[in-house]
Amino acid sequence: MDAGGNSLPSGADGVKRKVSYFYDPEVGNYYYGQGHPMKPHRIRMTHALLAHYGLLQHMQVLKPFPARDRDLCRFHADDYVAFLRSITPETQQDQLRQLKRFNVGEDCPVFDGLYSFCQTYAGGSVGGSVKLNHGLCDIAVNWAGGLHHAKKCEASGFCYVNDIVLAILELLKQHERVLYVDIDIHHGDGVEEAFYTTDRVMTVSFHKFGDYFPGTGDVRDIGYGKGKYYSLNVPLDDGIDDESYHCLFKPIIGKVMEVFRPGAVVLQCGADSLSGDRLGCFNLSIKGHAECVRFMRSFNVPLLLLGGGGYTIRNVARCWCYETGVALGVEVDDKMPQHEYYEYFGPDYTLHVAPSNMENKNSRQLLDDIRANLLDNLSKLQHAPSVQFQERPPDTELPEADEDQDDVDERWDGGSDMEVDDERKPLSTRVKREVELEPKDLEGQKGNAEHARGFNTAAEEATCGKALDMGPLQVDEPSVKIEQENVYKPTN
Repeated sequence: MDAGGNSLPSGADGVKRKVSYFYDPEVGNYYYGQGHPMKPHRIRMTHALLAHYGLLQHMQVLKPFPARDRDLCRFHADDYVAFLRSITPETQQDQLRQLKRFNVGEDCPVFDGLYSFCQTYAGGSVGGSVKLNHGLCDIAVNWAGGLHHAKKCEASGFCYVNDIVLAILELLKQHERVLYVDIDIHHGDGVEEAFYTTDRVMTVSFHKFGDYFPGTGDVRDIGYGKGKYYSLNVPLDDGIDDESYHCLFKPIIGKVMEVFRPGAVVLQCGADSLSGDRLGCFNLSIKGHAECVRFMRSFNVPLLLLGGGGYTIRNVARCWCYETGVALGVEVDDKMPQHEYYEYFGPDYTLHVAPSNMENKNSRQLLDDIRANLLDNLSKLQHAPSVQFQERPPDTELPEADEDQDDVDERWDGGSDMEVDDERKPLSTRVKREVELEPKDLEGQKGNAEHARGFNTAAEEATCGKALDMGPLQVDEPSVKIEQENVYKPTN
């Protein structure tokens, strides 16, 4: 097991990194519904920008293998996963009690292909962790992931399955310590809660605090038991700009890296902290947001980059395209290339947008107090914790190449326990178009998605404890589906 510290070759920040990028072409078809601010279409827009900027040719492009029921149940309760799998828009009226119990219906609506969507975005994040664990890349990217509000037993804040917790659990098979950093405008409550009582995962969240969803993330919330001082919260006010943000981010994260010495880092890059976000109230530029990625990359520690919030979708695509370039060590032009979503980016057709002149309500004194408070908490961690295992979970093995078999979809052994246990059946296409209030967004959507078939087994009742049990991990093995030329055959 990796004891932490720098695991990549040291060198200048401009040194190229090997990047694995996870993308499923179907992800843009999922549709939360008329008027809903969460639009998976933004992932497809991001991918189009990456393609036309020529960034895809610098990365290994992978199609994620969908997470299976047992993969999701490493964190989520069995009955909650069973519910997600079986619920459909046609049957939801018959399950009103269950909808209320699992907090599904308003912010987290039931839509066509909901479970397939969860499997796809979770599969990309877990697949990224597997790649990092095997040393096959330096940075893994899954812009469809980062859904940080989902809890063990319920959906929350547009999030159904917490792919971040699942990805961290995978990283913990190889690394004694994992750092989670969250720059979404909303507090990363689901991830913090999952690891609140362990010293193997440190969570650091920079977020708007005070009469704002989800309402958690006070600077005084520091962890509990063995996890005391391993949860850091940076509560911010409206209008924070690049300079103010980084006078906190860099000294705090720099100290965290020195004291905690993680073996791997997960960075949730929610783009709702950008200036002009439909639901946000910060004033970060794209370059200011991306500076967090650049700073984390400079430590030469295996890095998983995930998406998250972001509701002015033209700016989300801009941001994640630019940050992919940062991950690669490639500077991309401000002038945007012609592509299928070019009209979204008018009238300037540039990658970067200027922040607004909104008031920064974060006074210098407030920022100094927060920084001093958090650095004081970090000073109480004398050294990186040492973890004793009673039983080590098995490594997830990447299947070996089978050069005799060319059909990726038929590469599974019939008798393998890695066989897909979700035979997803396509439905007839439901097409909707939405005229957004913001005329520039042009966020017309096609709601073409697949249904997951019904859950075949009765789910057992699961207890919803606050924190994840960090004892010896009994886990099943997620796998990665490769979109490129390599064809893999799974091992038992």
